[in-house]
Amino acid sequence: MSLSLPSTRRLRLIALAGVVLLALSGCAVAEPTPSTDPSPSVSAALAEHGLAGLSAREIVDRLDAQPVAERPADLRASVRPDELIITDAAGAETSLPMPDDAFYLSIAPYLDTTHDCHFHSLTTCRGELADVELTVTVTDADGDILVDGPARTFDNGFVGFWLPRGLEGTVTVAYEGRTASAPVSTRAPDDATCLTTLHLT
Repeated sequence: MSLSLPSTRRLRLIALAGVVLLALSGCAVAEPTPSTDPSPSVSAALAEHGLAGLSAREIVDRLDAQPVAERPADLRASVRPDELIITDAAGAETSLPMPDDAFYLSIAPYLDTTHDCHFHSLTTCRGELADVELTVTVTDADGDILVDGPARTFDNGFVGFWLPRGLEGTVTVAYEGRTASAPVSTRAPDDATCLTTLHLT
């Protein structure tokens, strides 16, 4: 004879599992199955926010530059290595190809608090250090310098870089006498576009 949990206990376990999954997801979105042809609702939302007709790179740069309060609440823009996935408030999705020669990496160094993140969400991710000037260095596996200089975080606490594809390297961040480093990769289709593990010490 099989045993089953009482219905109330089963419901509590299901609810708890949902909370745990939500907590672990950070600012990333679930694995989508988007269409490359925007639905009417996605097209309307893009047009409403002045994003219609833009390339993936142009949308990334446009949303990055916007203050958090002005970023569209009815759109999610998830940055993947090979595509930008746009989801509207109704759950309809579309994707735009990312540049063939550039990989977008968004980083959020922190002092005290951070969150798990693998694929960056341009409209929902939040970092601790908003509108501060960092010094950022990115080197490849041979030690060649790809990025070296000041970079100001956006209003969401992140700062983004368009890096060459095929890279295995290191990013180092300095802020007010503290530093943090982490490996970066722009080779694989599942490489992270969101780096939130740079603990400044």
